Amino acid sequence: MSYDIAIVGAGILGLAHALAAARRGKRVVVIERDAFATGASIRNFGFVTVTGQEAGDCWTLARRSRDVWAEVAAAARIPVLHEGLIVTARHPEAEAVIDAFLETDMGAECRRLSREEARARCPALRPDGVTAALYSPHELRVESRTAIAALAGWLAEAHGVDFLWSTLVHSVETPVLDTSRGRVEAETVVVCPGDNFQGLFADRIAAYAPTRCKLQMMRVVPERPVALGSAVMSDHGLARYHGYADLPAAGPLKARLDREQPAKRQHGVHLIVVQSEDGSLVVGDTHEYGETLDPFISDELNALVLDELDSVLDLGARRVSETWIGTYASAGDRWRFTDAPDDATRVVVVTAGCGASTALGIGEETIDTLFGSVTE
Repeated sequence: MSYDIAIVGAGILGLAHALAAARRGKRVVVIERDAFATGASIRNFGFVTVTGQEAGDCWTLARRSRDVWAEVAAAARIPVLHEGLIVTARHPEAEAVIDAFLETDMGAECRRLSREEARARCPALRPDGVTAALYSPHELRVESRTAIAALAGWLAEAHGVDFLWSTLVHSVETPVLDTSRGRVEAETVVVCPGDNFQGLFADRIAAYAPTRCKLQMMRVVPERPVALGSAVMSDHGLARYHGYADLPAAGPLKARLDREQPAKRQHGVHLIVVQSEDGSLVVGDTHEYGETLDPFISDELNALVLDELDSVLDLGARRVSETWIGTYASAGDRWRFTDAPDDATRVVVVTAGCGASTALGIGEETIDTLFGSVTE
């Protein structure tokens, strides 16, 4: 069978392109080398983040992706476990960043919370761990390790998308893909390789000089029930997420954190806490960069993250039930790139930790360039 479009890669970015094309009524095939998605898409927080994304197209695409996620989650029966985001401040310098952010267009629907207001929304916040907070209403949280599979299943069932699992693509010369299952024909091809830079179009990808980021994640189980109500971040996020950190007001906060918490800053620690349906918490993370990164987990780095967790949330007794690593593509001078080997072929890579938050918007953008905008 021939297709209108073949998508290589069944992570969230590949599925986003499949969704956008299927909504156009296109005949779609997704080709994935593994039996199911195993990369960054299922190892992250499942946290669709708008507030804090870099100003410009990153924030705009995250906002669009959030709306598409809400539509798709309802249709595909993917539970949205909680909404919104609380970013805590512990220092006057952090409060200054919150105030500066609220003056930007990106902060229009967000608001500043007092300590009492923040703790009313999330009683688990430590009284001595928050002086004020930023509240964003935009964010959604899904369980990524099940949501990605559910999204693929729904695309197949509801939209007739074909999936070729455990299938390696040897080469692409659109309209022909040579695969381990034989020849596949498609008028257009989108390759979403994640952080696999040595496969298809390796020479073209190398021109963008991507590297990798390794992060450490944990699942934390409190002994007594805790209801977060929304995602929680600490003021390290204000010094790291570009939507905040690029503001001039962030300079003094970065300097204070560098001075007072150098180990956390050195290892890229910033706190994100989201909650699963069973009450457990997904907690992270750290950031290490390199062309090739070891697969090992450092207890010392996890201890830094847990220290940050305990400084913000009063969970009481708790245990770590799981810990794992994830890797994703990274580039210092851009948060994504789209390469066009020819008019009918695209290579799309998100080179930052915002793939789950922006993918559904990027997919629409790419499909517009291949098939024409729906507004044309």
